[in-house]
Amino acid sequence: MDDDIPQDPTLARLGAALGSLPKRGPAPVDQWNPPYCGAIDIRIAADGTWFHNGSPIRRDRMVRLFASILRAEPDGSIRLVTPVESVGIAVEDAPFVAVEMAVDGDGAGRRISFRTNVDDLVAVGPEHPLRFEEAQAGALKPYLRVRGGLWALVSRALTYDLVAMAEEREIDGRTWLGVAAGGAFHRIAPAEAA
Repeated sequence: MDDDIPQDPTLARLGAALGSLPKRGPAPVDQWNPPYCGAIDIRIAADGTWFHNGSPIRRDRMVRLFASILRAEPDGSIRLVTPVESVGIAVEDAPFVAVEMAVDGDGAGRRISFRTNVDDLVAVGPEHPLRFEEAQAGALKPYLRVRGGLWALVSRALTYDLVAMAEEREIDGRTWLGVAAGGAFHRIAPAEAA
């Protein structure tokens, strides 16, 4: 079987929607240890739009290239990393946005996969958990770990779809509202707070 084709059927379905699967994944930035060369004027807006010197970067291929060399640092900062240099960038919320979702099954056997705004395909599971935070005015903000310490904000439309799948489970004597996917229960909030 071709190694470029995801084995997970939900990932395969999202990959098919792309027309052709990306042939190259992210660079091995965790193996590179270049010197830090300071910050540059690149910003990722909360909606996933990339800016350089205040102007949107319109070339999708350039954005995908930059996204493939992102690394989260232990202090929480985000950098573009090559074998010879590391530069800081500004990120308003998360470096990626989950824009498409595929769901197979339900309950404990449910599989959920996402496509990000830079065409990463990610299946929810132990290495790619969901986390939920409360935003201003009590709004729910779910995130998906894409790789390393890099997360994708789940789009508002997909947030409604995730919440529709929520169920209650008792964990350590407390009832939680959450979403079962990828062999784990991803807690949203205590049921009494929901």
